[in-house]
Amino acid sequence: MIIKKVLGFSICILASIISGFRPEVRPAAAEQADVCIYGATASGVIAAYTARKMGKTVILIEPGGHLGGMTSGGLGQTDIGNKYAITGLSLDFYRRLGKHYGKFEQWIFEPHVAKKYLQQYLDEAGIKVTYNRRIVSAQKDRQAIASIVLENSEKPGQADQMQVAAKMFIDCSYEGDLMAKAGVSYVVGREANSDYNETYNGVQVMEGHQLPHGIDPYKVPGKPESGLVWGVSNEKLAPAGSGDKKVQAYNYRICLTSDPANRIDITRPEGYDSTRYELLVRLMRQQPNRTSLHDYFIWSGMPNKKTDINNRNGFSSDMIGMNHAYPDADYATREKIIREHEVYTKGLLYFIGHDPRVPQELRESMLKWGYPRDEYVETGNWSPQLYIREARRMVGELVMTQAHCQGKETVNDGVGMAAYQMDSHNIQRLVVDGQARNEGNVEIGPLWPYPVSYRSIIPKEKECTNLLVPVCLSATHIAYGSIRMEPVFMVLGQSAAAAAVMAIDAKVPVQKVDTQKLIAKLAADPLATGKIQQVVVDNENKTNVKTTGNWQPGKRGSYGPSLLLSDSTGKTVQTVRFTPVVPADGTYTAYYYFAKQPGLSSKYPITFFDGKNSRDASLKTSDIVVVGQTSGEWVSIGTYALRKGNAAYVEVSTKGADGQILADAVMLVPQSN
Repeated sequence: MIIKKVLGFSICILASIISGFRPEVRPAAAEQADVCIYGATASGVIAAYTARKMGKTVILIEPGGHLGGMTSGGLGQTDIGNKYAITGLSLDFYRRLGKHYGKFEQWIFEPHVAKKYLQQYLDEAGIKVTYNRRIVSAQKDRQAIASIVLENSEKPGQADQMQVAAKMFIDCSYEGDLMAKAGVSYVVGREANSDYNETYNGVQVMEGHQLPHGIDPYKVPGKPESGLVWGVSNEKLAPAGSGDKKVQAYNYRICLTSDPANRIDITRPEGYDSTRYELLVRLMRQQPNRTSLHDYFIWSGMPNKKTDINNRNGFSSDMIGMNHAYPDADYATREKIIREHEVYTKGLLYFIGHDPRVPQELRESMLKWGYPRDEYVETGNWSPQLYIREARRMVGELVMTQAHCQGKETVNDGVGMAAYQMDSHNIQRLVVDGQARNEGNVEIGPLWPYPVSYRSIIPKEKECTNLLVPVCLSATHIAYGSIRMEPVFMVLGQSAAAAAVMAIDAKVPVQKVDTQKLIAKLAADPLATGKIQQVVVDNENKTNVKTTGNWQPGKRGSYGPSLLLSDSTGKTVQTVRFTPVVPADGTYTAYYYFAKQPGLSSKYPITFFDGKNSRDASLKTSDIVVVGQTSGEWVSIGTYALRKGNAAYVEVSTKGADGQILADAVMLVPQSN
């Protein structure tokens, strides 16, 4: 682990004045805005939209040419964890995707569709992205950023520079470059377990995504003097739980298609080197019966015969150990690392489809796939966004740790929720007991939703007073592995923007924002437009939920922290009544959260009472399909005209049930949404 502080731009200017030196390149007069957002990731888009809808002027800077980061960069199989954790505009985004695909919500989507709807937010807010501008310095006035200087990413080092001055800055980049240039403390690598009293941080050799025992690491098997095959480090395995400066593996979330009309053949990339896949050859020889693409990749299906392909098992799309320099590297070095990942990944796909050492069945399967003609048309049908799973992590007012993820510690200033497992991809590949072994993979879960502190997205006040960091937030390596999901980044982007606006209006540092007022604002106006998004009644809301009979608490598959399970041995009818408070007269679609599990009743007896009349809204279990990385689905139980107040209710019962009934949550959504 290392902690960095970067000298502010103002110090550089002072040194220049003292020495009499004047820089040859001077940016033009600064562009002005209330809020400057660096990084047009999905988090950056939502932050920009929020700030603009709250009445502030906004400049959105993207150091590259791609909009949406990983959300539109291939990660279409959304890592949700628990839908309860996804709120506000982040949730609205997945519902906009749902309308596109003819559903209520859509968490599995094509890259270009995600980009379309992220752009829609910017169009609605009248925001134009400034592309291909990357930060070279930050000028500070005491503890506040006064302005930042950006160079042309396509013409670095030339006189075409840009300066942006703002009252508030939000760093939504995956790298945290604005944060670093502003002199804010940050970490690269893994803390030792002892640093924060954790158990899953630091060096870890686990069996997840692991090479099987017996894979020889040497070019000539059994002969160490021949040298190591590509991808195996000559470093020694450090003690379990010890810290280091290494970061978890990056990869591309690969979008391919099997549609012949839309398919471009996978060809040999420039720079291809088949020796990079020697370990894969040895792995295939050791497990000859594994001849499916699913044995070597997480091969997730997307709409329209496309994929979101991710790393699986011991040797796959993760380029393990080849990214450790990336977080603190200069731009040229980063570009080289990105290019190496692209060549490696394209080469891997080509290798599996063409190398005679690959089993024929596997080769034939790969040849049915190719690059989609309608994706990434500006970048040769290949994603412009490498999956930067983790780079810098701020050391802010509060550091989120394993204890927060596991509910052993709880913050009272949560401005977002996280719910994914504590997840780290492998970090290095070493020789252990004469064998090639992967190190660093951790997958600990599932977890229940837990709050992410406002203090984890702001720097220490002594370091910077007008910066928020919702992506490279303050968390240990293992806690970050749970928080670092795209929907959560969007939630935190919205929270950061709302806080920035409140700080401007109150003329206070971000550290002095009234967090309880911020939390209330986000809850009262989740769409940043004043419109009602939804009314949810969860089983944990004792005021609005009444039960009869012997219902037991459960957690498996729940929306939120828990659900209720009927007593399948009982002979009397059991009921759970959910009574939402309707905020205004109108037409609402009602939804029942259905967590599909073994042993459920084939029929869910449900009654909807609209205040005057009852209607049978029963569900058939066989009709409900749960899709994606989630425990359940919101299922429509009808559309109703409702009056303001609490006269309406939804009641589920065990009457006529032939298995267990789960009572979890109900929701009303205005039909105009």
